[in-house]
Amino acid sequence: MSVKISHMASTQDFLKEASGLLNEAGNPRVKALIHRILRDSVSIIEDLAVTSEEFWKAVNYLNVLGARQEAGLLVAGLGLEHYLDLLMDAEDELAGKSGGTPRTIEGPLYVAGAPLSEGEARLDDGVDPGVPLFMQGQVKNTAGEPLAGAVVDVWHANTGGTYSYFDTAQSAFNLRRRIVTDAEGRYRFRSIVPSGYGCAPDGPTQHLLDQLGRHGQRPAHVHFFISAPDHRHLTTQINLDGDQYLHDDFAYATRDELIARISFSDDQRRAEERGVSGRFAEIEFDFTLQSSAQPQEQQRQERVRALEG
Repeated sequence: MSVKISHMASTQDFLKEASGLLNEAGNPRVKALIHRILRDSVSIIEDLAVTSEEFWKAVNYLNVLGARQEAGLLVAGLGLEHYLDLLMDAEDELAGKSGGTPRTIEGPLYVAGAPLSEGEARLDDGVDPGVPLFMQGQVKNTAGEPLAGAVVDVWHANTGGTYSYFDTAQSAFNLRRRIVTDAEGRYRFRSIVPSGYGCAPDGPTQHLLDQLGRHGQRPAHVHFFISAPDHRHLTTQINLDGDQYLHDDFAYATRDELIARISFSDDQRRAEERGVSGRFAEIEFDFTLQSSAQPQEQQRQERVRALEG
């Protein structure tokens, strides 16, 4: 039987001291969080009989995780980011807030400051030979009325499954734009059909997923921030119908209401009208925002993001 000492008064006092609860300085919220983390950590060590070797392997894993900048990937892969969405959904239900396009995870690859366009934009720089994609839709309120002047902030991966800024081979803000909706609340853009991606096979996230018997693949998807005055900010993404990982997303981001039908066409007359040759794809997808008079709800949540102070 493993020795357990976490229940002892001396141990409890030690954890309070280590988390700063016995002094008047510092941040009370941080102290409370650290104290809970320490209590739960020692309980795990005792309950699961964690060895010193396992403990230091975990510490080293955190070092590797940080060095590879995969912490954001890991929390998505372990479902923690999705859990936050589920928790916010439950809070909304309790508060009677309903309707609108569902939220889903932001992921770790947003970059602030993408070029701003009126009504429509081209996202790709023309380098990637992917299938041209034409996407359009309308931003509305829950009464079905169009929201003119809403901002559609969109970003997605290239055909190699990588994102500009993080993939330095791509041009700045490639496949990233902000589009202001027109008088009818419409947005439209030209881009390329994105590919899904997988965790780096030699990275710490995939290494842990291997231990769990899980893959690290995501279906093809397009990310969005949608915002408008007097409406709740929406963080969401659409997943493309037909992808083999559509309902097996390692990040748990797929929601039925967010599956977008993508249609491919080989009609050369229509292709020429769109200024392309060969095959192209089309998506139509509308977004619905809930109204809100609370300024905090109208802004995206604070977190560290690339190029954002």
